[in-house]
Amino acid sequence: MVARVGTVAFQGIEGVPVDVQVMIGPGKINMHIVGLPDKAVAESRERVQAALHASGLALPPKKITINLAPADLPKEGSHFDLPIALGLMAVLGAIPADALGGYIVLGELNLDGTLAHVAGALPAAIGANAVGKGLICPADSGAEAAWAGNEIDILAPRSLIALANHFRGTQVLARPQPAIRAPATDLPDLADIKGQESAKRALEVAAAGGHNLLMIGPPGSGKSMLAARLPSILPPLTAPELLEVSMIHSIAGQLSGGKLSDRRPYRAPHHSATMAALVGGGLRAKPGEASLAHHGVLFLDEFPEFSPQVLDALRQPLETAECVIARANHRVTYPAGIQLVAAMNPCRCGMAGEPGHTCARGPRCAGDYQARISGPLMDRIDIRIDVPAVSAVDLIRPVAAESSADVARRVARARARQQHRFEEMGQRGITTNARCSTSMIETFAAPDQAGLQLLRDAAEKLKFSARGYHRVLKVARTLADLDDKDTVGRIHLAEAISYRMAGERMAMASA
Repeated sequence: MVARVGTVAFQGIEGVPVDVQVMIGPGKINMHIVGLPDKAVAESRERVQAALHASGLALPPKKITINLAPADLPKEGSHFDLPIALGLMAVLGAIPADALGGYIVLGELNLDGTLAHVAGALPAAIGANAVGKGLICPADSGAEAAWAGNEIDILAPRSLIALANHFRGTQVLARPQPAIRAPATDLPDLADIKGQESAKRALEVAAAGGHNLLMIGPPGSGKSMLAARLPSILPPLTAPELLEVSMIHSIAGQLSGGKLSDRRPYRAPHHSATMAALVGGGLRAKPGEASLAHHGVLFLDEFPEFSPQVLDALRQPLETAECVIARANHRVTYPAGIQLVAAMNPCRCGMAGEPGHTCARGPRCAGDYQARISGPLMDRIDIRIDVPAVSAVDLIRPVAAESSADVARRVARARARQQHRFEEMGQRGITTNARCSTSMIETFAAPDQAGLQLLRDAAEKLKFSARGYHRVLKVARTLADLDDKDTVGRIHLAEAISYRMAGERMAMASA
């Protein structure tokens, strides 16, 4: 007799169906697992035997063969423990063989027969629901899986015995309830920032349109403080965005207690991060910081201190909103629709351009330091601003500053205008100006005659690339949305062009 149990192997955030086939027959006493298992899957043999013994079920002294089909698909992770154990229990008659046909199963076994949390319960549940099946997963993963929908049948036992009793009808497992993380009430507030009114304005524009932002200034000018307050003015995740972000975090094993949150991700990796850590990869091609920041903010402090190769690896994700990890035997794609926010000093000693300071190495100090950032990457940053040192007047006699709540309301109104515009054009997958195509931005960001002349003159003088030209239009469209205007005017284009001036000065300094 051969028992079959359905499970999944993860490729990116997608679950590829895997058929676990279990057969007990005559031959040399042993348990063989075939079908390209990795080390964790091969070791499940010991965990399964110990868990079944602890549950009061002894394996017969026969040859046991476990095939993970399709055989040419690599199988990785400990979540194959439970489907293998249930297949053995079905062969031995401990549970009805036909009871497992309507479920996708995943879970890791402890030696005492209890079930441990596994990564990927949410994407597995969504995949199971798509094919009309239920899900069996550990109790600690049930709250996460329950977000896949109210109609999906989810069993979340704490042990093999509890699951066997459920199928026998002696114990009924209650359906797990979706868990949500409490809203954060301690987010840093923009009102804490003293001075820096132009930087706050740029931060608001970046939040309203989802634009990439670079802040350049001396140490202690407040660049990191400004970036930390960006999440406080961003709107919450929509329902589709919430599920997409949660699936990535589920695959990465970073959903604490299976609780979901509508707060946008904010990731701030150290500048020693490797390429695999930033864009994804490694032995099992896990998502990197760029994917974990999907629909949120990726903050890179000390921007030039990152390896140039690591920074240039962000070029494609910034353009296509996805990270593609290619290996010899498989190819994995993770979503990476990020808003890049970066901060840097103007030179290695940090004080270039400040009154009363002269770099020991002269202009080369700033030129060599800023040249660590490639031109193509800089071209993908919409807003570049100078953040000067805070004056003593701002610190001693600070004026009343706007709170994050006030700015967040303006940002929400501007995003609502953008979403309504894209929906009218049939583009429901686009929510911000930064993500729209060049043809679309030329259509609804066409400037008036005065603005067109200003844009033409600026493009010739500053030598805008085609990408730079369209990104200026996108920022101008966001500025018009903040002003609740249907037409992009000269004043909007003038401000949008000024946000690229810092980058042009950097290019001239490094030349």
